[in-house]
Amino acid sequence: MKRDPATGAPDFYRFARDYLHTYLPTVARRSPNTIEAYRISLECFLHYLAEHEHIDRPDVGFDHFDRPHLKSWLAWMADQQHYAPRTIALRLTSVKAFLTYCSAEDITLVALSQAAKALRTPASARKPIEYLTEPATRAVLAACTGRTAKSRRNRMLLILLYDTAARVGEITRLTLQDLRLGKPGHVVLTGKRNKTRIVPLTGKTIEHLGAYLAEFHPGTTQLPATRPVFYSLHNGKPTALSTDTVAAVLTHAATAARQSCPSIPNNIHCHILRKTKAMDLYQQGIPLPVIMRLLGHENMSTTAAFYAFATIDMMRQAVEAATPAIDSPAAQPLTEDRLQALYSLR
Repeated sequence: MKRDPATGAPDFYRFARDYLHTYLPTVARRSPNTIEAYRISLECFLHYLAEHEHIDRPDVGFDHFDRPHLKSWLAWMADQQHYAPRTIALRLTSVKAFLTYCSAEDITLVALSQAAKALRTPASARKPIEYLTEPATRAVLAACTGRTAKSRRNRMLLILLYDTAARVGEITRLTLQDLRLGKPGHVVLTGKRNKTRIVPLTGKTIEHLGAYLAEFHPGTTQLPATRPVFYSLHNGKPTALSTDTVAAVLTHAATAARQSCPSIPNNIHCHILRKTKAMDLYQQGIPLPVIMRLLGHENMSTTAAFYAFATIDMMRQAVEAATPAIDSPAAQPLTEDRLQALYSLR
């Protein structure tokens, strides 16, 4: 048990150290970015205790993680720090996850964890999903002319990024062993927590990949299976592109494409292509469970939260399909009896 030798109470700092440095990276296999977000959330709570409650850091213990302190912390983040609702929700979720871990390690902390789980943050307003229109997508994918080797590489990069709806990190980690161009053509993507999923490739993308491999990976069968699909040469050796490089490629392509398609947003980023592909499938009537598998979402609610927003055109088409055409106004006004009958409809 991780307890304070002097008091016998659970030692908060020993729990926090083991949670951040041992459990999250090895057992839970969380990414460095996720671990940092959890650390920042705990740090935020400690800062609140020191600034607002005047509790010195060495004196912080699990007694301060009770419901009244956590509720005051939420109010402090909203009213004094002016954090966005999503940020507050992230901070609270991180602390809840920490307390869940602690309760599994020490049974005396179970009640504390359960009390924290009952806390809720104000729901943040859902914004319509951000994605590219079909003309904008075509313009961006066609922006790399292919006149140079670098341009041809970048064109293939953007095509695959869109066609697979991959996260940018999944594309940069792609190696030759992850590509299957024979029937049925597909790619194996490695996502969060090293979980893999198989994503089918369209026939056109397979054609593009065949030409790309012939130029950038000649003699593919003789090359190392771990050779990165998209690379730049450093000291003569192929090195996987960074996520910043991929983002720069997309930004450059969008700038060029904006000349013919001004509607392309200025703040374009790689995740937009992922959302665009998913929305294209959604508009074509592909069921959400299939889109969920494509995106690598573990929870159906994650996919539904993003794609439950139908576009204006989709809603308009649905309304028009359900509304019979009215060519002429009613010949006679409704009587009082008919009005009352309509009002009573449920």
